[in-house]
Amino acid sequence: MLLGLLYYGYATGVFSSRKIEKVIIGTMSTPQLRATRGRGLLEPLLARLRAHQANRLIPNALRHGRILDIGCGSFPYFLAHTSFQEKFAIDQLSPAVAVPQLHWHCLDLNSNPALPFADGFFSVVTMLAVVEHLNPDSLIRLLQEVYRVTQPGGRVILTTPAAWSDGLLRLMARLSLVSAEEINEHAFSYTLPLLGWCFGRAGFAMRQVRFGYFEFFLNLWATAER
Repeated sequence: MLLGLLYYGYATGVFSSRKIEKVIIGTMSTPQLRATRGRGLLEPLLARLRAHQANRLIPNALRHGRILDIGCGSFPYFLAHTSFQEKFAIDQLSPAVAVPQLHWHCLDLNSNPALPFADGFFSVVTMLAVVEHLNPDSLIRLLQEVYRVTQPGGRVILTTPAAWSDGLLRLMARLSLVSAEEINEHAFSYTLPLLGWCFGRAGFAMRQVRFGYFEFFLNLWATAER
């Protein structure tokens, strides 16, 4: 699994051979490179792959506006590695590292899935490895809010582990390959049809929703146009 993921990162251009060596040897001993809460040998690589996938799905024309990353974590890797006119973040926790020109909001969206922004405020909203931490009722209400704050022509991007990979992820957590702290907080698993249903309930037109897999079919990605 480790070799396969490293090869994937190399083949897609996310990692050079020197970066792969650093992932294996040095990332766990370098605190500023942490990508998530908890510990896991593969977490820096997985954060890079998620960020790479999300950036691929963002049209350049939308980067002149504002982005909101929901559930960015206290180590906001993606926001530190994407380019936008303005960047906004939401998480339950305060930031553990400083990201220049980042507007941070500490909110518990599982308990109260309301977004404190005006209608059509963002050109892009991302939820990367987040929806699996939400209960389904909260997710529907949150996606309705996401629909509201996304501008016409804007895009929503989310990623989540494939439903079939739950057992594998828990095994990887026991082996300290991924963060046990994060995996143990997973509340629900999603399939592509279920994600489509959630988008539809939130008000997105199904003809504007696209899906796919990445990381050897271990993860799902979905986009919805406003």
